[in-house]
Amino acid sequence: MEILITATAVLTLLIIVILIGTRGRPMRFFTAFGEVLAAIARNRWPVFFLAISAGLALAFLYLFYIYPPIGPAQPIPFSHRVHAGVKNIDCRFCHPYVDQSTFPGLPTVEKCLFCHNHIIAGHPEIQKEHEYFNTDTPTPWRKVNYIPEHVMFNHQRHIKKDIQCQACHGRVEEKDRLAGRDFQMGFCLDCHRKKDANIGCWLACHN
Repeated sequence: MEILITATAVLTLLIIVILIGTRGRPMRFFTAFGEVLAAIARNRWPVFFLAISAGLALAFLYLFYIYPPIGPAQPIPFSHRVHAGVKNIDCRFCHPYVDQSTFPGLPTVEKCLFCHNHIIAGHPEIQKEHEYFNTDTPTPWRKVNYIPEHVMFNHQRHIKKDIQCQACHGRVEEKDRLAGRDFQMGFCLDCHRKKDANIGCWLACHN
């Protein structure tokens, strides 16, 4: 019944638009529509190439900005795919406090240069790290993962329960640029229920 009412309303609106647009001469709509089709037929190749160009442009915009989602650009284009995937570097090397603290830690300038004083040392992006080091400036990494301010998430607890990083962060070893995530309560509750973990408000998250 609701579908019928909606269809009737849309059809009525369409008729009103046609009547207004044709100034009370609805047959003019069909005449004009036929003229448009005839014009397209006469210029089919330009219209074809215009449609292809528009389609490619839309596909590019979709792939680049929507799928896959990507997060903010970092000051140094760090690739998790290269470091965690190809080089198989343990997450704890760059996030040293993840199993000891509530905060996982971010790689310092000195940590990056520990390797890159010797590996692609002359690369322009590595030179940026040297500038940070020489000016005693921490690398201004941009945050990509968010949890509500009233939630106390403890990495240490989860690591000790053998929860893998990928469970929350996805397969970062396959990503060059991380999209990040805005974690919501439902995500955490679903996981806690599946693992039969504590879901008490104050004992679990809000303490």
